[in-house]
Amino acid sequence: MTHRQTLFGVELDPLTMDETVQRCLEAVRDGRQLEIGVVNAAKLVNMRRDQRLADAVAGCDLVLADGQAVVWAGRILRAPLPERVAGIDLFLRLLAEAESTGIPVYFLGARQEVLEQMLLKVADRFPGLKVAGSRNGYFDDSEQESIADAIARSGAHLLFLGMTSPKKEIFTAAHGARTGARVVHGVGGSFDILAGVTKRAPKSWQRWGVEWLYRALQEPRRLGRRYLTTNASFLLMTARELVRLTPPATSANRSR
Repeated sequence: MTHRQTLFGVELDPLTMDETVQRCLEAVRDGRQLEIGVVNAAKLVNMRRDQRLADAVAGCDLVLADGQAVVWAGRILRAPLPERVAGIDLFLRLLAEAESTGIPVYFLGARQEVLEQMLLKVADRFPGLKVAGSRNGYFDDSEQESIADAIARSGAHLLFLGMTSPKKEIFTAAHGARTGARVVHGVGGSFDILAGVTKRAPKSWQRWGVEWLYRALQEPRRLGRRYLTTNASFLLMTARELVRLTPPATSANRSR
């Protein structure tokens, strides 16, 4: 069992992508439930402001570094993480595994038209995938239990939540077990990307940890200020933590 690393008071699992996929497949095989939480710089900042979000993430069975900035901060703050495990990349890996092994999946999230477009793209990319069911992500809190029950009746073993934070984390914490899914993975805006509604940053932008900037350039009015604010807060958090961890310099004895 890999020991967790603590970063900004949050426990993260230092796993590679391959190790994470293996954990998920083992959960399906063994009939155990695995709730996955992913964190990037913005979410770590928001977790300090939103206790419900912080509690929901802390309650996940696996908490992974979704953002490259989190991996870099881990190195600086002596909590090393082997690599970034991006939520969308894990999503695609699990879809491929589900197709090859016959694991039924359920998609919950996005607008209805986006969901339908994504289902078409998924069917084209993974023609052998067993889709147990799907539903858009627009529903009242009063409907959550009935939606969880519908997912349970579908027999899905992998549940993907294409919803924003903190809605997906709070749904997972409150109703993940009720869905009966073996693996519950919140994939955020991945449905939009697969549907072709938004574009993902090129690999070079991802490597340099500026995927957020690519997204902000696509939607500057909605995302520009938000990303600048959260990134500045994350840098400040990292600097403060580094100061806290750095031992004071030992002064030379000047007495004679």
